[in-house]
Amino acid sequence: MAKAGDKNGKAPAKKKYTKKKEADASAPNDDKTEATTAIANKNNEGDKKLSEEESTHQKYERIKKGDLYLTDLQKLTVSELHDIAKKENIKEYVALKKQDLIFRILKERIRQNGLMYGEGVLEVLPDGYGFLRSTQYNYLSSPDDIYVSPSQIRRFGLRTGNVVSGQIRPPKESEKYFALLRVEAINFEDPDKLSEKIVFSDLTPLHPEERLILETTPEEINMRIIDMATPVGKGQRGLIVAPPRTGKTVLLQKMANAISTNYPEVRLIVLLIDERPEEVTEMQRKTADDVEVISSTFDEPASRHCQVAEVVIEKAKRLVEYGEDVVILLDSITRLARAYNTEMPHSGKILTGGVDAGAMQMPKRFFGAARNIEEGGSLSIFATALVDTGSKMDEVIFEEFKATGNMELHLDRKLVERRTWPAIDISKSGTRREELLLDKKELELVYRIRRVLSDLNPVEAMELLKSRLAKCRTNAEFLMTMNID
Repeated sequence: MAKAGDKNGKAPAKKKYTKKKEADASAPNDDKTEATTAIANKNNEGDKKLSEEESTHQKYERIKKGDLYLTDLQKLTVSELHDIAKKENIKEYVALKKQDLIFRILKERIRQNGLMYGEGVLEVLPDGYGFLRSTQYNYLSSPDDIYVSPSQIRRFGLRTGNVVSGQIRPPKESEKYFALLRVEAINFEDPDKLSEKIVFSDLTPLHPEERLILETTPEEINMRIIDMATPVGKGQRGLIVAPPRTGKTVLLQKMANAISTNYPEVRLIVLLIDERPEEVTEMQRKTADDVEVISSTFDEPASRHCQVAEVVIEKAKRLVEYGEDVVILLDSITRLARAYNTEMPHSGKILTGGVDAGAMQMPKRFFGAARNIEEGGSLSIFATALVDTGSKMDEVIFEEFKATGNMELHLDRKLVERRTWPAIDISKSGTRREELLLDKKELELVYRIRRVLSDLNPVEAMELLKSRLAKCRTNAEFLMTMNID
């Protein structure tokens, strides 16, 4: 991926945990950009008077239907981009990478049309300016990133994680990036509404009270069992404790599809850290189109794992500030903690297994962000934690997170050896304050089932529950008709 250099044009230094300073030389001149922005803002005020009846959302829906929208290009395959480049007479495009190809197409279209519209998730850098990163590139730095000046960030009160849309201009001779000329929308709403929002840390956290039902079809036994054993709600902080090869990734896929089917209004993000590339592709193809799959594969450096996790959690917080319900499925929090342990400056206090005492702060901050919000909105996080890997570090990381969640789902290797799925150990799994999610009658029946299953070993308990559920089309029908002596 293309990276920005320093002021002298040198290659960037070795990446550390702290965020990279993007090139001042590669960024547009602030004075020129601010002057252009001031003119654009005056034009913007005039445009508002001319089109008061057209909302920001309607305007962007209209723009997206044309050929002047950056996000549409980013969604295309390389072969489709080649066809566009050929039609638009762009020379020497065959050997270009996807991001460079989009950059060339954008420059040509802006040259012909005079303007272009772009959108991305803002990442504010230590120097005060920022860039709009694309979800299509997993928030990696790329040639078609959009520069946002410090004056725009200060004026609108922008923070990392805001989804910013607006008119962009091409880079000048001494510049490398497109520049945001005018902010049209923030989080798909009018920019002026941002000042009315309460900061995430000032919102009031509550226990989950509104239930997320994962049951979809009678054949989807996995989700029906989770609904029975560990009911979940909006704002849940769940830990899926999983030995290797117990089906945790498949379980996350099914959870993503269930939430997407039952709650299309919920913003769903799947974050894969240190995963195999083929599993990322599988997750993208087996989940719905509206599910955002963000990944940092095992061949990426630890600093990359940390950066993508921070952008994702900040984006989720900004959405919650707007009253949205957001769900993050993280695989896995163990590998994320390992990445922070590698990148964080060492404090000199080393725990058992080689874990630095200060390395757990950022992963805990990520996991601890999950909460139900009294003022409206919620952030739910379901993260997998690896155990029985033979690594003492993984055991220490699990112990650090063991008491932080309000829901735990334990997977059992013995069930996998018997080829029984889902490999859930019902006796060890449970949800705190589940009485807030279940009505009194349902809670009484669930307790009754648990008392019966507690006398059986995990394999027998799961096989009994599966056989009983298979005879009923829904969990409600099962609870009403069960007759366990």
